[in-house]
Amino acid sequence: MSDLPPIPPDDEDEFGVVKKFCYVNRKAPYGTVYALESLEMVLIAAAFDQDVSVVFMDDGVYQIKSEQAPEAAGMKNFSKTYRALEGYDVEKLYVSKESMEERGLTTDDFLVDVEVLDHAALSALMAEQEVVITS
Repeated sequence: MSDLPPIPPDDEDEFGVVKKFCYVNRKAPYGTVYALESLEMVLIAAAFDQDVSVVFMDDGVYQIKSEQAPEAAGMKNFSKTYRALEGYDVEKLYVSKESMEERGLTTDDFLVDVEVLDHAALSALMAEQEVVITS
């Protein structure tokens, strides 16, 4: 017999089962803890090699808007941390087409590359996930 550990199935890694997580960000980046805590959860899940998707909708689209200046309100600007997501292999970033358009934003306004999806496509995406966390 071999002393090597068994090879995990395709849906597992060395830590256990890989789950499909979707984090839905609906809140503005500042004024509450929701945006920062969601970002921290995304980074933790990614550090454990989970399959992570992140959706920005409603006022959550402002979380990835470039040129934020919360320091004027006495808050720390954590928006640049979204650029670190790629280093954690979090590349599935989605923005609600309707939310973006309602706020007069385009993909050029964002810090990171995103895929723009309409509500029907976002619903289908979320239906494919094993865990959906909304903040």
